[in-house]
Amino acid sequence: MSVIYVLLAISIFVAVIFFIAFIVSVKSGQYDDSYTPSVRMLFEDELVTTKKSSTKEFKEKKTN
Repeated sequence: MSVIYVLLAISIFVAVIFFIAFIVSVKSGQYDDSYTPSVRMLFEDELVTTKKSSTKEFKEKKTN
């Protein structure tokens, strides 16, 4: 039974070490994406068409 306590303590210790290493690597910019911004202009943008209501239509809706 004491082996379970030892293994549990060791596993929690290892998990804390990995968590600290992850936090340090995120704060140091390890996971920053430096590639995508340089090639973003090469990707095709999807055209988004929205119907804009004119100010005349807006005023008519407002007075009704």
